[in-house]
Amino acid sequence: MNNDMSMPADFNTLLLRLYRLSEELPIQHFQDAVLTQIKQVLPFDSSMWGTATTTPEGIAIHTVHLHEKSPDMLLAYEPLKHQDSAAATVFGKSHVTRTFHAQSWFSDPGTRELRDFLRRFEHENIFIAADSNPQTNFVHWISLYRADKEAHCTEGERLLLAQLAPHVMQALAFNRVMHLGHLEAADKAMSPHGSAIADMHGVLYHSNAQFKDLVQAEWNDWSGPLLPAVLMDALSSGHERFMGQTIVVRQYVEHGLLFLKARSRCLADLLTLREWTIARLIAKGESHKEIAQALNRSPATVRNQIQVIYEKLQIGNIAMLIEALRRAE
Repeated sequence: MNNDMSMPADFNTLLLRLYRLSEELPIQHFQDAVLTQIKQVLPFDSSMWGTATTTPEGIAIHTVHLHEKSPDMLLAYEPLKHQDSAAATVFGKSHVTRTFHAQSWFSDPGTRELRDFLRRFEHENIFIAADSNPQTNFVHWISLYRADKEAHCTEGERLLLAQLAPHVMQALAFNRVMHLGHLEAADKAMSPHGSAIADMHGVLYHSNAQFKDLVQAEWNDWSGPLLPAVLMDALSSGHERFMGQTIVVRQYVEHGLLFLKARSRCLADLLTLREWTIARLIAKGESHKEIAQALNRSPATVRNQIQVIYEKLQIGNIAMLIEALRRAE
């Protein structure tokens, strides 16, 4: 590629292909497929693509996708990240793309350990494209690495990545939202309600209006982008469901992300675990005698529990019971 060429002739075709992949591929395969496409117009050997928060000590990674890289690289980088002046020139700025020749940039004697790290993991020439939020210090970035120290990054290639990067990051956002839509389709009871995507640090990436309204009803002073601490504490403790005063939130953890679904609390949330089990059996058409036998309880005990269930749900028949349970699933 010539230095004065920022885009290949089929640039628009490439963009269409990236967005099509965002709709067609499952979340666990999308990023590798995109990087394979980029590699055809911008050669590189490996990549790191993720989100982070910038701190005085360096970047604190939230999510990361490693392409042709071992997780050992991240472990080795952690104690050296404060020396990474290349990342410091990129992170904290909006829409920036830079290139670095590792051994030239990190020529200071004080960065010898970092130079050794870059040589060990074959980061001889580096592209970094990043988009940061100065208010939150949150950054979405993609790094491309070349192992050949003579394969310098050209200005034309930098401009090409600068053109591609916003589309690549937007396509990733589309892919995650598509995945969330698939989860909603598989869980129709929750789909009319709030949905969102966050990382394991509680940073909210995407949410619909219903999710925001439900969270603000529970926590009046919440404005984002971090999820409320009480909610994150519950989710990070491994609980599949959080139940607040007015909200119920369920989580699915996939590909290092939290896929969240929220709804308002309903009367069925008042049921105990035993009452919920009995209610589900009633909804399936089982008699109180069959339920008593299945649960090793007396028919009289089960009959009394059924009466309590109907009173809690303020219902009078099985059809109303089924509808009440559907709202709480």
